[in-house]
Amino acid sequence: MSITQVKCPTCQKSVKWEAESHWRPFCSERCKLIDLGEWASEGHRIKGEPAAVNPLDNES
Repeated sequence: MSITQVKCPTCQKSVKWEAESHWRPFCSERCKLIDLGEWASEGHRIKGEPAAVNPLDNES
């Protein structure tokens, strides 16, 4: 049986898709945190219109 390999989304390094690859699909914790930072700073976005905000949802 062959092991599937994927490319790290951050650095493109080859990563084995197996239980021992703790950060999959990333090659390391560093690459995972870089990706998380991109999402947090809105460097990565999903295309489309923003969700409508209901002003009544903010009432306590």
